[in-house]
Amino acid sequence: MPKSICYPLSEFYEQLRLPLPQIQQLRPEDVPEPYRRLLVHDNDLTPTLQAEHGRSLCLRVLRYQATDQIMDRLVVLRFTDEPKSVSVGAIRIFLNPLSVEAKQFVLERRIPFGAILQKLEIKHYSCPVAFFQVTPDTMLSDALGINGAKVLYGRKNTIWNSGGEALAEVAEILPPVAPFSTMETL
Repeated sequence: MPKSICYPLSEFYEQLRLPLPQIQQLRPEDVPEPYRRLLVHDNDLTPTLQAEHGRSLCLRVLRYQATDQIMDRLVVLRFTDEPKSVSVGAIRIFLNPLSVEAKQFVLERRIPFGAILQKLEIKHYSCPVAFFQVTPDTMLSDALGINGAKVLYGRKNTIWNSGGEALAEVAEILPPVAPFSTMETL
């Protein structure tokens, strides 16, 4: 059975016995701005959002589970100096290809994965495999601290190391974003 376009988020919904919200796959060119600029690229989302907002982000872990080989996390990225959420995501991190130091950071669950890769200067690349729009349900709305949003946009991404090993699979969803922001004025 093929994985959902929002995998590994779909796994958390299954574990919680919740129906998956309505999700529609989009072609990259059909993702509206400013979401296209934020999602349709081969960069990690954490540094992209930090650059977009000009602020550091921290991690709020909603759920997690780990084995010797895998860490699954349902997380919210938010500003370090205020509780505003800038992304919700589900990530499956493959621990075997990581250094001891990187594994330790992952297991501590304090730093976003993209920030760990950046901090430790781990050579890697992102390869988004799907873009989608989702009708937010209570779980997504609560995680992002939003009310009344009709649609959110996200992507499914795989992060690879320079040796071609998968480091993580992630579904990343953004909250409603103002049409114009700092990057468009630069």
